[in-house]
Amino acid sequence: MSIKDEYRILEFAEHGDERGNLVIAEGNQDIPFEIKRVFYMYGSDPDIVRGQHANRESEFVLINVGGTSKVKVDNGFETDVIELNKPRMGLYIPTMMWKDMYDFSEDSILLVLASTHYDSKEYIRDYDEFLREVGRIK
Repeated sequence: MSIKDEYRILEFAEHGDERGNLVIAEGNQDIPFEIKRVFYMYGSDPDIVRGQHANRESEFVLINVGGTSKVKVDNGFETDVIELNKPRMGLYIPTMMWKDMYDFSEDSILLVLASTHYDSKEYIRDYDEFLREVGRIK
């Protein structure tokens, strides 16, 4: 299975008129899970790398509602880089996918929707441990 078969680019419907644009993303419909947690990152320097972890239980959708950023996803065997550059574009990241967010534009606001409440025990923050858990190394 290719890494491109694991993550998904989501395109949300955009509704607009002379008043501006409106994007709707509903849990269990546009988002492939029930949303349990919402957080966002802003004010990140373009040289900073955020994330640098994988999750055993949480699924995520990342949406750059302002500006742009890049996300490197890694399943332990392949990597890919996705540029988030439209507020109606989402990146679905399944469980056990290492993620690095970086190259934030000055006006970047990266919204993250999560399928679980925060639990530090389900995070893998050591890359070698992640590789062991996905069977890449012993």
